Amino acid sequence: MFFDAVRNNKRVVQIFLALIALPFAFWGVDSYVRGSGAGADLASVGDSKITLPQFDQAWRVQQDRMRQVLGENFRPESMNTPAARLAVLNSLIDQRLLLLEAAKGQLGASDEQLREVISKIPALQENGQFSMSRYEAALAAQGMSQAQFERQVRQDLTLQQFVGAIGDTGIAGNTVAERILRIQTEERQVAEVRIMPAQFSDQIRIEASAVRKYYDGNSKQFEVPEQARVEYTVLSLDGLMGQLVVSDGEVKAWYESHQDRYQQAEERRASHILITVNDDVDQSKARVKAEEVLKEVHKSPERFAELARKHSQDPGSAEKGGDLGFIGRGMMVKPFEEAVFKLRVNEVSGLVQSEFGYHIIRLTGVKPGKQRTLAEVRLEIEDELKRQTATRRFAEEAEAFSNLVYEQPDSLQPAAGRFKLTLRESGWLPRSPAPEVLSTLGQLGNQKVLTAVFSEDSLKNKRNTEVVEIAPNTLLAARVIEYRPASLKPFETVQSQIEAALKAREAAELVRSSGEAKLRELQQGGDDKVAWAQVRSVSRQDARQLPAAALQAVFAAKVDKLPAYVGAEVGGGSYALYKIMKVSQPEKLDANRRQALQREYSTILGQEDFAAYLAGLRQRYKIDINTAALERKDR
Repeated sequence: MFFDAVRNNKRVVQIFLALIALPFAFWGVDSYVRGSGAGADLASVGDSKITLPQFDQAWRVQQDRMRQVLGENFRPESMNTPAARLAVLNSLIDQRLLLLEAAKGQLGASDEQLREVISKIPALQENGQFSMSRYEAALAAQGMSQAQFERQVRQDLTLQQFVGAIGDTGIAGNTVAERILRIQTEERQVAEVRIMPAQFSDQIRIEASAVRKYYDGNSKQFEVPEQARVEYTVLSLDGLMGQLVVSDGEVKAWYESHQDRYQQAEERRASHILITVNDDVDQSKARVKAEEVLKEVHKSPERFAELARKHSQDPGSAEKGGDLGFIGRGMMVKPFEEAVFKLRVNEVSGLVQSEFGYHIIRLTGVKPGKQRTLAEVRLEIEDELKRQTATRRFAEEAEAFSNLVYEQPDSLQPAAGRFKLTLRESGWLPRSPAPEVLSTLGQLGNQKVLTAVFSEDSLKNKRNTEVVEIAPNTLLAARVIEYRPASLKPFETVQSQIEAALKAREAAELVRSSGEAKLRELQQGGDDKVAWAQVRSVSRQDARQLPAAALQAVFAAKVDKLPAYVGAEVGGGSYALYKIMKVSQPEKLDANRRQALQREYSTILGQEDFAAYLAGLRQRYKIDINTAALERKDR
């Protein structure tokens, strides 16, 4: 929903939530301020220490985040670099600075705020309502007490308030926003002509000696990298689930003991008209406008969708006549939710004020709550029971699988047989594939797997690779069955390819020289005898009309005297000339777009304020980094 998106990404605070949350699930603010912890220190911030265990935990959390974001494209080795380690450490230093300042200012979150946040966590809800049983189960799974978790959430809230107080200082004035919007909406009318490589094809001759010279001097381009084919097998949680069968009795017993999970909460379908409030100056004007729209709605309720399209300032729903679809409790901001769940079908609310402005709400449908039947949830229960059993089995069998692959290194068959796994064969795998190739290799598209495959033990001694975790709860072991060393493609097989490349390069040079010469002539006042074509109006906002280099050249041109001429290389060896004939700006700016731009620019200013504040803290506190410890290979 539009409101959720805005609420959950409010200004600069959200930009730093990931930074703030990095270590909170594992370390309390007390440990930060005291700096206690076992092991060597990686850094110090004033008298506070950042220890190796704290860094390791933050490192693992960051890897988990990257794995969730990138999925199969995540490469753990990409984080195992000095730059990546320093980035994580610097985020911890920034967090420590903020925590020390928060503690100094005795900032804290109230009990009411704490209850509100915890009750809204989706994982702790059943049918849209907070569930104490889920809360207790989640804490038990993390090995945490209620007091520990609530203390950490309170610390998170404190930091969010602290960061928000700084980040919300960015204010962009109307004049600045208007100037930026005028620049963005400025249109330039241009005509274009392109000089193409084909125009010079008859002038180009490539000698055989040049082709051979290029081949000899660029042999790396024509290498076929070493390759291997492997057989491999995978032990995974999902695979174990596929081996399990759940009886009807187990399903029924689970359903009867967890019926509260399968209560479907009431949902309501609503439409609304939103009149936004941007600052204190606009508050009264917004209310007056909202009241005028409300009078129109009361006068003609059947025109609600039409009026929403005309007046609503919610870009997510206005075009749909204000329709928000079905919503449940906890999905919208509190004033909006309370109003929706008090209305009768087709009833229209009065003005409802929220942090976004004034809403006029119409209830258009109701889905009553009900108890879902066993037949409806059977598949969910089967999946739940299988996953529970498979999770226990995977924890038990993962170590045994690794041991068997290692102890019987001459074959994967014993491990596959014992754990009822399938042995598969791969195609040819390159040793160091490009990222776009790596992503096509499926489960073998993992640099750690490829490193193991091309290790000396695997190639020369013909032994199984080590077991590699390629994803959470997914282990893979491989064995080389065929190997090709690196080789150089014969000259004859690439001769025509080289000749074509050299022709294209020479043609592109002739195109560029010709285009630049013509451009100089036009800019110096020469006769314009160019057969211009494709006259169009372009703006910075619609970047699709011209190649990026051309758009940049057109809007970088001085237009105090027209026509003006610019040129740019536009890809494929082509060069484009542009004649700027007219420059115009809209007479009247769109108020909604100006307000949106003003908010966006205010956010940027807030980010800059926050960055400046952090830089100031780094100057005020003595910060030492143990570079040697950070860069140790075993980190």
